[in-house]
Amino acid sequence: MLKYSYKELKMMHEKISPFEFKDKLINLANYSAKKNNRNILDAGRGNPNWTAATPREAFFTFGQFAVNETRLTWNLGDLAGMPKKEGITERFYKYVDENKDIPGTSLLKSIIDYGINELNFNGDEYIYELTDAIIGDNYPFPDRMLPHIEKIVHDYLVKEMKYDINAGGKLNVFAVEGATAAMCYIFDSLMANELLRKGDKIAIMTPIFTPYLEIPHLPRYNFDVVYINADEVDENGIHTWQYSSKELEKLKDTSISTLFLVNPNNPASIAMNESTFNNIIDVVENYNKDLMIISDDVYGTFVPEFTSLMAKLPYNTLGVYSYSKYFGVTGWRLGTMALHEKNIFDKKISELDDNLKESVNERYKEMSLDPSTISFMDRIVADSRLVALNHTAGLSTPQQVQMAFFSAFALIDTNNSYKSLNMNICNSRKKLLFKGLGLELNANENDAAYYYQFDIENWARIFHGEELVNYLKSNYELVDVLYRLANDYSIVLLGGDGFAGPSWSVRVSLANLESESYYKIGQAINEILTSYVDEWKEKSQLKVIADC
Repeated sequence: MLKYSYKELKMMHEKISPFEFKDKLINLANYSAKKNNRNILDAGRGNPNWTAATPREAFFTFGQFAVNETRLTWNLGDLAGMPKKEGITERFYKYVDENKDIPGTSLLKSIIDYGINELNFNGDEYIYELTDAIIGDNYPFPDRMLPHIEKIVHDYLVKEMKYDINAGGKLNVFAVEGATAAMCYIFDSLMANELLRKGDKIAIMTPIFTPYLEIPHLPRYNFDVVYINADEVDENGIHTWQYSSKELEKLKDTSISTLFLVNPNNPASIAMNESTFNNIIDVVENYNKDLMIISDDVYGTFVPEFTSLMAKLPYNTLGVYSYSKYFGVTGWRLGTMALHEKNIFDKKISELDDNLKESVNERYKEMSLDPSTISFMDRIVADSRLVALNHTAGLSTPQQVQMAFFSAFALIDTNNSYKSLNMNICNSRKKLLFKGLGLELNANENDAAYYYQFDIENWARIFHGEELVNYLKSNYELVDVLYRLANDYSIVLLGGDGFAGPSWSVRVSLANLESESYYKIGQAINEILTSYVDEWKEKSQLKVIADC
């Protein structure tokens, strides 16, 4: 088994992505775990260790109904036909009545009832769309999203993200392969439509998910990046992970055309508070009215009463969301991007000079006799398949059905029982981590508790003063902590510096390990830091003796 030495890890640290560096730490931690007959504790990745079971049961039970429908049309053993619409509502309820004991049947019936009774869907139209979609025998149409499914997902996003359809107007949703795919599509479409050009100045709110730091510097983009740092601390000097008005004043620079952010942020997983919201709103409304904002809100469902920036600035913001964390579906690749019909992106396209308009219209000319009328959202859909393959665009229809079932499940759950389960898991794990660290955990209404970013320098300054901070910086680097965790405890964490966070911070994922593991992780960090403190005190005492 490969075992990286401290010297090798130190050489690689800060030169490769933290996620690539994590793999090196995993090798070391695995070696240590085998040698010491213990389990590796990898809290480096944010994949949750829970799954939403009931919506999956409903999905697979509905899948069997759909297969039965294909056999009613044409049945040659291994080969069947395609579902038929007429009378499908009656057949569905008969199927449900005859299969009450199959897992997921109750929720499945509730999902169909919800669409018909609450959203006023035509039964045959609705059930046929879901049936044909789960079979996956047709291209997605419309390619942006199937209409009944879009309505359910739309309502879910409005509920969870607080999107303001009154202030923003009609909201269009595009189903995509997770939030990261959405970001890739958005970057490319901004470039294709001359809304961003190579070398343009953009802003990124940090700390943030590492790939969002790396993408802007790829040769095809080479953006000039301005970092908006979460620099606020409370009266005790502890990070709040909010953004001061001074930092947000950077956005007054009108040469900054685009702002990218994750809210709640990653790795701290703290949502923006009202003060941050108000400062951003002030800057946009009074200084940079044409600022394009892209907000990834994947962790929003872990914060009580979460509100997306898109709800505050619907005209300027394109909202991105992923189902991966909340429902435990990273492998399903389910995400959305949402944009109000009236938005800054379409306005800026309409204001391109004539030469640029002509070149952009040339890109989309096969889609319409008047390409200038194609919305930015529809351009993103087309660009996701390089325009020429627009007729094959769209998320696979079975994925869309699973997305609809998750959304309807949450909408039907008016008591937020599932949400409470998620929040309780994350918050209880954070409490155990803090207990192991020997620290007091204060309540924070904006805390998603999906990750925790522990700033060692900040801790050292608060509890031991500037002398310990100077000692640590003079004698060690963050990689020393990461190495000792992996080698001595078989624990894997990510360095916060790779997220444009504090250089002496570590990120702990609170989502992917058994709860009791977090107390062990806290203890391990505490033991390492205690050893540094003891060493510093001993050397300081020896220095005093020597000076005497």
